[in-house]
Amino acid sequence: MQINIEINDQDRQHIAVGLSRLLAYSYTLYLKIHYFHWNVTGSMFATLHQLFKQHYTEFALAVDEIKKRIRALGYPTPGSYSQFAKLASVSEETAQPGATDMIRQLVDDQEAVTRTAQQVIEVANNANDEPTADSLTQRMQIHEKKCLDAALIVGKLMSYP
Repeated sequence: MQINIEINDQDRQHIAVGLSRLLAYSYTLYLKIHYFHWNVTGSMFATLHQLFKQHYTEFALAVDEIKKRIRALGYPTPGSYSQFAKLASVSEETAQPGATDMIRQLVDDQEAVTRTAQQVIEVANNANDEPTADSLTQRMQIHEKKCLDAALIVGKLMSYP
């Protein structure tokens, strides 16, 4: 069935490809944050355990919204680990980093997700795809807030003996 939402096929495809990258980044980061939640230790355990839970819960909801937009544009979504690995530059963590390193990785990865969203917003704006641009603007605000929250915790961690 032909999709007729006043966005041409080429633009819809370009936006869907960008959203697929964002989905891959977001899902990979969701897994990483969950891993941190399971493995955090130290003097800030309770604070970080809760922070990581908030972050991965937010990402669980976000990936579904991104998936819905890709489908609304008429394209299938990636959904396997191998597809996500090809699309995202957020790396998995298999070591046992300390709390400060967990937070630093989280900030770096949130920034990477934000940059990816910015790239897709540009394409969406050029195609007059307001729903995508609006949802990505909201995503960027959430990621920027999470970066700030994480940076504040790094400051607290650095002040602990």
